[in-house]
Amino acid sequence: MNVLLIGGGGREHALAWKIAQSPLLEKFFAIPGSPGIAAFAECVENISADDNAALVSFAVDKAIDLVVIGPEAPLVNGLVDVLNDAGIKAFGCNKAAAQIEGSKIFAKRLMKKYNITTAAFEVFDNPDDARNYIRKQGAPIVIKADGLAAGKGVIVAQTLDEALNAVDEMKTFGAAGNKIVVEEFMDGEEASVLALTDGEKILPLIAAQDHKRALDGDKGLNTGGMGAYAPAPIVDEAIAAQVEEKILKPTIDALKAEGIIYRGCLYAGLMIKDGAAKVVEFNCRFGDPETQVVLPLMESDLLELMTACAEGSLADKKISWSKSSAVCVIMASGGYPKAYKKNLPIDGLTKAKSLGAMIFHAGTKLKGDELVTSGGRVLGVTTTAPTLREAVDKAYRAVEVIHFDGVHYRRDIAARALK
Repeated sequence: MNVLLIGGGGREHALAWKIAQSPLLEKFFAIPGSPGIAAFAECVENISADDNAALVSFAVDKAIDLVVIGPEAPLVNGLVDVLNDAGIKAFGCNKAAAQIEGSKIFAKRLMKKYNITTAAFEVFDNPDDARNYIRKQGAPIVIKADGLAAGKGVIVAQTLDEALNAVDEMKTFGAAGNKIVVEEFMDGEEASVLALTDGEKILPLIAAQDHKRALDGDKGLNTGGMGAYAPAPIVDEAIAAQVEEKILKPTIDALKAEGIIYRGCLYAGLMIKDGAAKVVEFNCRFGDPETQVVLPLMESDLLELMTACAEGSLADKKISWSKSSAVCVIMASGGYPKAYKKNLPIDGLTKAKSLGAMIFHAGTKLKGDELVTSGGRVLGVTTTAPTLREAVDKAYRAVEVIHFDGVHYRRDIAARALK
C-alpha cells in the first residue's frame, strides 16, 4: 500500500512510527511531516495541509491507496470528502461528522437530543447575555469557544471574575469564539477513550489520561497537553463497558440518525465520578499526546485497522494489547502556552534514545544540519515498561538528558495513578 500521512506534530510522528511497522506498507509520504517523521516517510513541505485540491492531486499522482489525516483542521475542512470524490480512500471522518469537534454547539445539542450524558449548558452569541447567565450560575463554571482553537479554547473558571474575563478571552480565538458555550462545572477524574469505527462497529482503544494544565498539580493555563499515560486505572472494566455502551455506540448511532456516517477515530474526553462517566468533549481524531502512549501498547497492525475503517470492513477485526504501561512527558518551550522563543538548538536525543525512550517530535525543524525548536510543544518523550512506576522513572531519566534553552515540562505526569 502507498500511504500519505497529513500532519507534522507529535501525534503524527507516533502514527508514522506505528504505520511504518505494517507489512502492508510500500511507499510512505507525509505532508508536511517533520524531522522525526522523515525517519519513516518522504516529507513534502511545499504543499499545505489546508490545500484540498493540491492534496488530492498529489494523492492521485503518487497512486496513494490510503490517506491518513492526523489533525482536526483538514477534517473540518472537508478533506475526506474531496478525497473520496476522487476515488481515494481516507482514514478520518467526513466534514459533516467532523462537526463533533469543529462545533461545540453541534456536539452539545447532539448529546442533549440523544440523551448522551454530558454537562448542562447554554449557548450565547452575545457576550453580555453570557455574562448575565454566568452571574446567575456562579462559579466554578466552564466557558468554551464554539470552534477549533488548537485545544486551548476552554477555560475552567474557579471564580466569578475569572469566568467573566473568560468571556472576553474568547475573542482571542477569532471566528472560533464568536459563539460560546457556558457549561456546568463537572468534578471528578478525567480520562480519554479513543475508538476506531467504520460507522457500524466500534473498537475502543485502551484508556489514557492527559495532563492539560501547564504546571504541576494541574495548575496554570490550559494547553494542548503536557503529558499522558496509559492504561488509565480510573477506566476499569465496568467504566470501559459503560463508555462503549452508553457513550461511544449511542454517539455513532445518533450521527447515523442525523444522516452522518462516522468513520475514523472518535475521541471521547470523559469526566468520571462515583462509577459514572460523562462526556467533557468529543474530538474527531486521535488525541495528542494520548496517541503517543496508546500506540506503543498496541500489538495489532494499525494500517490494516485504518484501512478497514475506511472500507467499512471493521466487523471481523480485533485489537491485541501489550500488558505494559506507557508514559509520555511533553517538553515544551518556556512561556508556552503563551509567547515563546523558536529556533533554539536541541541536544541529548541520542543519549535519551539509548536510555530506551521514543522521542516524538511535536515542534521541531532542521536549520541546516541542526535540530531546533519550532513550536510550543517541542518533544514527547515516551517510554514503556512492565509497570507504570518503571515507565515514569524511565521517561524522566530520558527527559533529564535532553536540553534546549528555557525548556519546561511537568514533573508529575501519572502522579494521580501512582497514588
